[in-house]
Amino acid sequence: MCGRYYRRSDKQRIADAFRIGVPPSFDILPSYNIAPQTFQPIVRLDAETHQRELALLRWGLIPWWAKDAKIGYSTINAKAETLTTSPTFREALQRRRCLVPADGFYEWQTLDSRTKQPWAISLRDGSPLAFAGLWDTWKDKTTGQPLETYTIITTEPNELTAKLHNRMPVILAPRDYDRWMAPADPARLPVDLLRPYDAGLMTSWKVSPAVGNVRNNSPDLCAQVPIGH
Repeated sequence: MCGRYYRRSDKQRIADAFRIGVPPSFDILPSYNIAPQTFQPIVRLDAETHQRELALLRWGLIPWWAKDAKIGYSTINAKAETLTTSPTFREALQRRRCLVPADGFYEWQTLDSRTKQPWAISLRDGSPLAFAGLWDTWKDKTTGQPLETYTIITTEPNELTAKLHNRMPVILAPRDYDRWMAPADPARLPVDLLRPYDAGLMTSWKVSPAVGNVRNNSPDLCAQVPIGH
């Protein structure tokens, strides 16, 4: 699964990486310990213009038909292998695909029954990356207020992440951004893109256990831990 990630990029770097215009009033600060249920930027297509737009959504997808928002606590990830059959995700897969900007993600390696070592994982060249995501709009039955949420799609691990976990987020190459988000025939959905990323283009390093506390959010969380620590 992918339960924590980080984003060093500010809105200008995101705008450059995803070839998107960002309104001056739209402010995004770097975040080094992104946790579920927080509001984060995603890239999607505007419903009218079909141009890329940046939006802030809450992590943990709530399908439009859900009776209770609590479902969002268990839907931070969506398995690539079951998207087309899952009632929770299959409609979003057909109509509401998005990109989730990030600079890397965290996984915890089990050392023994009491100890887990966190690792940061990113692209080797340090460039921003995009997780494949889905989004939806849910309306609170009591207040009538809409809430937009998203999920990150996961797949089998590549050789690098397999040493740490049995899943990894789907990372899309820039050449596939348009195809992933573009409207598509339900019979020809771009599910072939939901595969492990090339391990040779990625790198990983040990980080501080402080990343385990969601209240911590500073640049040093994704810094390499000195040898011997």
